[in-house]
Amino acid sequence: MPYIKEEQRICIDGEINELADKMISLGESCNLSESDIRQGVFNYVITKLSTSLIGNPKYSKINEVVGAMECCKLELYRRMAANYEDKKASENGDVYNT
Repeated sequence: MPYIKEEQRICIDGEINELADKMISLGESCNLSESDIRQGVFNYVITKLSTSLIGNPKYSKINEVVGAMECCKLELYRRMAANYEDKKASENGDVYNT
């Protein structure tokens, strides 16, 4: 889960925000669309960060990083996408209740 202690967040949030700002600014300087940044550039950043954290490959390291990515994906969906989907189902009618 992404719920690390506040003092740990403070240590890294600035760098994360700086990286996000740099990624967004690539759109202007490298002629990339917002979609290009969210898909290609973000994928590249996650891949480079993951391989850097794994370093010398061992199953346990790969398993930890893949597990963290999977949990991150599930938590993002649970917290953001599910709420969005519920709102849209309420606005447009729930396809599962027809």
